[in-house]
Amino acid sequence: MSAAAALAKLPSSLRDLVAGAAQDGSEDFGKSEKDKAEVAEWIDKVAQGDVAKPESLKDLEASLVPRTYLVSNYFTAADAALYGALHPILSQLQPTQYYSQPAITRYFDQVQHRASIRKAAEHLAPAFSVVAFDLENAPHQERKAEAPKKKEKAKAAPATEAETPAAPVKADKAAAKAEKKAKTEQGEKAAEQPQEGAKELKTQKKEKKVKEPKAAEKKPAEDAGEPSPSMIDLRVGHIVDIKKHPDADGLYVEQIDFGEETGPRTVVSGLVNYIPIEDMRDKYLVGVCNLKPANMRGVKSFAMVLCATHKDGKDAGIELVQPPAGSKVGERIFFEGFEGGEPLSQLNPKKKIFETVQPGFTTLDTREAAWVDPATKAVHRIRTKDGVCVAPRFVGASLS
Repeated sequence: MSAAAALAKLPSSLRDLVAGAAQDGSEDFGKSEKDKAEVAEWIDKVAQGDVAKPESLKDLEASLVPRTYLVSNYFTAADAALYGALHPILSQLQPTQYYSQPAITRYFDQVQHRASIRKAAEHLAPAFSVVAFDLENAPHQERKAEAPKKKEKAKAAPATEAETPAAPVKADKAAAKAEKKAKTEQGEKAAEQPQEGAKELKTQKKEKKVKEPKAAEKKPAEDAGEPSPSMIDLRVGHIVDIKKHPDADGLYVEQIDFGEETGPRTVVSGLVNYIPIEDMRDKYLVGVCNLKPANMRGVKSFAMVLCATHKDGKDAGIELVQPPAGSKVGERIFFEGFEGGEPLSQLNPKKKIFETVQPGFTTLDTREAAWVDPATKAVHRIRTKDGVCVAPRFVGASLS
């Protein structure tokens, strides 16, 4: 089914909303044939009325957990249609009800604040007025760092007589009886053949002594050795919500989608005085995802936004480092020359790995982001598999 045919099935008010939100026509209905088919499929689901029913929200919540938008990683007419279908339901929910479906609430809130949706809704008000969510008081979802891989246990040394675990009581009695009988027989034999018996007992005692093997060599720690840029976990992120910190004038509190099943991460950034909030909304960026979570004026931050600071200092400007166009949320970002390295599950603050590597982060004459090895001066560009990350304007900037 084509998107046009699916649109025709929508109620008139919803059809008007989708049409009004479609800005450039082609991309709103999918960039590829596969995307176009998915857009049409979602619009048809909305038209059938099942996807937005209260009893279907559990399935929809599961579908939206790993997604920023319904199709690929960009806004389409399918998102406008689903937003419109969800509006009458979500506008009636109490905080405890929408707190229980965070993925739907996050998705709905980011779509309702898109400029194209608000412009289309102006002509249809109050049918699609802004729904106010009390997200500041939402229950906080703790994200635990991924547990480090268990080290292989060293092979236990063969047990000596003293280390052998006790057998059941009956077995103990039987063993003691047998041992007593054996000793008696050995004693009698030794009495008959004193020299041979003594030698035999001596040999048996030697055989009983088991040489303790050397303890198995311990595997090196995950972060052993010199700090390396490959230890840092960089990923493509997408800001799906941003507000000013309630208790700090210079901080933003962002919800950043890194493509994780647990949903967006809460990230606190000190960028209020350097980047306007309008220039932060809906932006794709580079996130440092394996720093230890830190409390920032009462709000726990689970990642860091990688920014470029002008070579003349903060007062000369700060801007977001941008991944290549078309990057997908959660996509891995790596350093050329370190493609095979695996980032650590979490950086140990005591080892100061990021602090040791970061002074080599810079932007080249091409404004491409890179790490320059301080020892060899070799340049390792920061990139995804499809392209290099860049700072839009700055050359020779520091990245942090």
